[in-house]
Amino acid sequence: MALQTPLPIFDEKLNQSGLSPLRAMAVTTLQVNVGKRCNQACKHCHVDAGPNRTEEMNQETAELVIDALHRHPEIETFDITGGAPELNPSFPYLVTEARRLKRHVIDRCNLTILFVPGKEHLAAFLAENGVEVTASLPYYLAQRTDAQRGLGVFDESIEALRLLNRLGYGKEGTGLLLNLVYNPTGAFLPPDQASIEAEYKKELAARYGVVFNRLYTITNLPISRFRHFLERTGNYEKYLSKLAGAFNPAAAENVMCRTLVSVGYDGTLYDCDFNQMLELPVEAGVPRHIREFDAYLLSRRHIVTGEHCLGCTAGAGSSCGGAVT
Repeated sequence: MALQTPLPIFDEKLNQSGLSPLRAMAVTTLQVNVGKRCNQACKHCHVDAGPNRTEEMNQETAELVIDALHRHPEIETFDITGGAPELNPSFPYLVTEARRLKRHVIDRCNLTILFVPGKEHLAAFLAENGVEVTASLPYYLAQRTDAQRGLGVFDESIEALRLLNRLGYGKEGTGLLLNLVYNPTGAFLPPDQASIEAEYKKELAARYGVVFNRLYTITNLPISRFRHFLERTGNYEKYLSKLAGAFNPAAAENVMCRTLVSVGYDGTLYDCDFNQMLELPVEAGVPRHIREFDAYLLSRRHIVTGEHCLGCTAGAGSSCGGAVT
């Protein structure tokens, strides 16, 4: 009698919950990673982005992305990420064309990019186009933020938030959404999202006069720089075990890959930005490049999974929009 090969941990959890195979339900969000160039090199960055990276989306691929949006009005949200997406020369084109098509546009902004020479107009550009700004701010105190993102980043981030506030971001009645992102600084699950949002709002307002709309908690997935950190400190297996022990079927049902497609800088299609960094494209048999994009076919695909997916399904769950339950 042949021995059965044990299932990987994540697939086993899905099986036990009756959720296997994990399938897409729709494509309502198109997330585009326009490259790995960034003015920062954060310790937790799953993209391994930094100032010396040269990979970036060209104008031809950017035009194919806009063509896909044009052909598929069911895609409501256009989510632009990087690297620092604003460093890509096609960034203004992507924003203005997506807004012309009346899509909701999100800019995944690291805040300090607003003060890079040549980008002084950027904050006003985002406001004029009604772009939602979702910005990483690891903590509301300088020491913890600078430890993760570099010396002086916190002070510059606060100045960027004040600039966005002056333009109307984060303020009631303006329609200009400003959301912050919290990542744990180590091998921990994020705290309760509502509780830490209230704490951030209180502390940022009292200490710096800064306001914002929502705070999203995102679990650090064990890939790229964070995986290297876990392996260096001997915590990789322990962290996987922690994520597996906190597996939540309700979170698994609502993972972002079920309604999202991620586009790489070269136009390759992925189930999410994390799979993109692991070079795991969407399954064979469905369109795998933006030039062949078909939302109908992609909304019926099987999701390509791995052990890193445990990060999105632990506890309250994790997505680019924060906790999912």
